[in-house]
Amino acid sequence: MNSVPLVEETRAGLIENIHSGMICGVNEKLETVYHVGNQEHYTYYRSAAKPIQALPVFLLNVITKYGLTREEAALFTASHRGETCHIAALESMLKKLPVNEDELFCPYSYPLNVEPREEMLRRNKEKRKLYHNCSGKHMGFITVCRELGYPIEGYWEVDHPLQQQILNILSRLSEVPISEIKIGKDGCGVPVFAIPLKKMAMTYLKLACPDLIKDPLLQKTVTQMISIMNEHPIMVASEQFICSLLLQDQNIVAKGGAQGVYCFGLKKERLGFSLKVLNGSEEVWPIIVAAILEQIGYKNKDTINSLRALKPYIIKNDAGAEVGTVYERFLLIGAHDEPASNQEI
Repeated sequence: MNSVPLVEETRAGLIENIHSGMICGVNEKLETVYHVGNQEHYTYYRSAAKPIQALPVFLLNVITKYGLTREEAALFTASHRGETCHIAALESMLKKLPVNEDELFCPYSYPLNVEPREEMLRRNKEKRKLYHNCSGKHMGFITVCRELGYPIEGYWEVDHPLQQQILNILSRLSEVPISEIKIGKDGCGVPVFAIPLKKMAMTYLKLACPDLIKDPLLQKTVTQMISIMNEHPIMVASEQFICSLLLQDQNIVAKGGAQGVYCFGLKKERLGFSLKVLNGSEEVWPIIVAAILEQIGYKNKDTINSLRALKPYIIKNDAGAEVGTVYERFLLIGAHDEPASNQEI
């Protein structure tokens, strides 16, 4: 597997947790220029695929046809947390789009964020499909089906024409043949795709630098979608979450997924990165991404400082006392360097 310790947590001087994984960074020539561990490790996108899964709805220009705001359209790419702004926008979209809530295949749920979830429980409100963090994506799926005459039933199955369209787009962006893309089932019930980590980094490079996409219509569509994500980062996740924080930096395209996978692209630097934390931790993402940006000399220190604030080096207990530390263990290496600084496990 060829993984490397990425983050180490200590308590009273003893190592308590080690978060191991892999990182890959590619340049505009689609060459690996930074890596830690095995860049060919097959990794499921999970929700990091959402911008790619949203492309069919953006290709149809439903934003204009159905009078969506750009803020609402950002939810097609989102793992929303069920805050008031998310629910209000989703309710508005239900009124505008040719979608019924009971058609959504995602499960009934409460919001992911604690405050809106507890507020709904206090008010004895029932779970809704709309509250599921993938509901915006599913609304986009059904809208595409209605626009293109695809059946609504089974839109979540891998052999459905919508999922085949998404698979084709992913293959084009990642340059992985469809026959080599591994397919599973995601948490919300739709297909989830796995490709080598390097190819995953390539897709986010192309999202950040659409001029690298050969298809003019797809290039234009990606440009529009990414501009919406950068304009409305809070809709993609929530306050104090890494995706929204990174998207506030207009130079960055970013999206994470469950089980420790994270991807981002840098527009000016023309770099794409992907990483996988093998124990599935999402809490260490800010430390890893901050360290990557520091090690490549990223100029926007405010973004790095915000990431560091999101996950400080000091671990505190429930009473606020300092009890341990958390810090990165890895050094990015070039594609042809010897990994002398990294202990492989």
